[in-house]
Amino acid sequence: MTPNKLLNYLIAAVWLANGLFCKVLNMVPRHQQIVASILGGDHAALLTKTIGFAEIAMAVWVVSGYWSRLNAIMQIMIVGAMNIMEFFLVPDLLLWGRFNLMFAFLFILLIGYNEYYLKPKPAPQP
Repeated sequence: MTPNKLLNYLIAAVWLANGLFCKVLNMVPRHQQIVASILGGDHAALLTKTIGFAEIAMAVWVVSGYWSRLNAIMQIMIVGAMNIMEFFLVPDLLLWGRFNLMFAFLFILLIGYNEYYLKPKPAPQP
């Protein structure tokens, strides 16, 4: 298995774990608290599950390899936007407080490195 494939599975596992376990199954209620604080409490449970299903879909997309450049760009934008919002709006609810942004940045670097440096280049056509 190539390093690119291995990292694809690792990245997909992060999306799957956060989507399924933390949000859809609500095994980490802090995620619903974050959604309630940012988007309001009236529909926080439904919105949290919806975000969770979107994260599960992202995991499937990562593993599929379909339009991988667009996928990497979307992941980078989503992780960046989500973590910047949380940094300013709900740092008290984050696992590592404002340090979460550092881990998000490292995850973004991993996604970019995997897609733009580790992914095998297609053979040139004659």
